[in-house]
Amino acid sequence: MRVLYAALDQTVPGTLGGSVHVQAVAEGLAARGHEVHVATRPGGPWPAGAVQWHAMGPPLGRQQLRWLRVGALTDLARRIGAQVIMERYYNFGGEGVLAASRLGVPAVLEVNAPVIDYPGSLKSKIDRALLVEPMRRWRDAICRRTQMFVTTSADILPAWVERRRVLEIEWGADIAHFTPEARGPVPFTRTDDRILCVFAGAFRSWHGVVQLAAALARLHRDGDHRFGAVFIGDGPERAAVERAARDLPGVTFTGALPHSALPAALAAADIGVAPFEPFRHGPLRLGFYWSPLKIFEYMAVGLPVVAPALPRLKRLVEDKVEGMLYDPREARGLDRALTRLADETTRRRIGAAARTRVVRDFSWQAHCAILDKRLRALARGR
Repeated sequence: MRVLYAALDQTVPGTLGGSVHVQAVAEGLAARGHEVHVATRPGGPWPAGAVQWHAMGPPLGRQQLRWLRVGALTDLARRIGAQVIMERYYNFGGEGVLAASRLGVPAVLEVNAPVIDYPGSLKSKIDRALLVEPMRRWRDAICRRTQMFVTTSADILPAWVERRRVLEIEWGADIAHFTPEARGPVPFTRTDDRILCVFAGAFRSWHGVVQLAAALARLHRDGDHRFGAVFIGDGPERAAVERAARDLPGVTFTGALPHSALPAALAAADIGVAPFEPFRHGPLRLGFYWSPLKIFEYMAVGLPVVAPALPRLKRLVEDKVEGMLYDPREARGLDRALTRLADETTRRRIGAAARTRVVRDFSWQAHCAILDKRLRALARGR
C-alpha cells in the first residue's frame, strides 16, 4: 500500500519525541511492505532506508498555517498515487485529511494531543467569545472526514466519534537499538561509587525534572551520597534544574543528544526517572493521555523505572516488578523510590523485567504490526 504520512510540524531527524515517533512509524510501516512517503521538515540529511522523504513545512514556519498546505499535499499524494493519507494531528492542521477527502482515499488522523478543549482552556474561551466557535467547528469538520483515529486515549477525541473508528494503541521503543548491551560514546563520566539516575527529555514544566534534582539534594543533605544523575536534553526548565543541582556532586548536564546516541547513554546509567507533574499542564486535566517514550526507552535498555503512581503509568510499569512508583502527593515519595533501588541485585532484577515487558508490549514493531493490520482492513473496507 502507498502511504503518505503528513507531519509538517515535525523535524526529521530530530531529538524530540515527535521526531522520533514520525521516523519510527514510517520505517516500521515500510518494513512491513508499504511504500511510505513522509512530508516533513528536514533536520539534516534524510535517514537512509526504504522511506521516501519530502521536504514540506508549514507556511512561514508557523504551525497555525499548516492547513494552507492542503493544495501542495494533494498534489504530492496524487503524484505518488497515495492509497491512504495519515496526518499527525495539530489544532490548526487538517491538510492531510482534506487532501484525502479531495482524492477519495482513506484519511487517518494520528492524535497525540487533545482534539477537545480541557476545562479552563484559554482557546475555548476565545472560541466562545467569537460566538460561532470557529476552532471547534474546524476540528469537528476534520474529525468527520477521518476514517480512522490512532491515539493512546479515546478520551481526548470528541465524544461523538464512534469507537469503531478509533485505534487505541501505545507508542513504543526501538528494541533493536535500545538494549542493555548498547555501546558507543557516552557524554558523561561515571564512577562505580555512585548510583547514576538518568532523565532524558525536553525539560518542560510538567516533566517534573526539577523534582529529581530536589530529591537528590534532600538525600545529600541527609548524608546519603550514593546517588548521582545525568540530565539529557534541553528546554525551558533546564536553568531551574541546574540551580537546584548546583551544589550536588556527580551531576552532569549533557544538553540535547542525537537520538542515535541515546541508547548507549541510557545503558550507562542505573535508574531511569520520569517524575511527571501532570497538574502543571492544563491539557492533562483530561487525563494522562501521553504514551511516554522515555519510559519505554528506559525499560528497553534494562533500567528500572521511577515514576509517579498515576493510573495510566501504573498500567505501563508494574510497581516493584518493572520499576518503583511513588505517590506524588508525598513530600519525599520520590526520594524513597530512589533509595529502594540502592541495591544492585534489586536493580538488575527489576531492569530485566522491564526489558522483557517492553519487548513484549511496547516496541515500535508491535505498534506498527497493529497499525499495519488496521490500515489494510481500512483499505479493503474502502
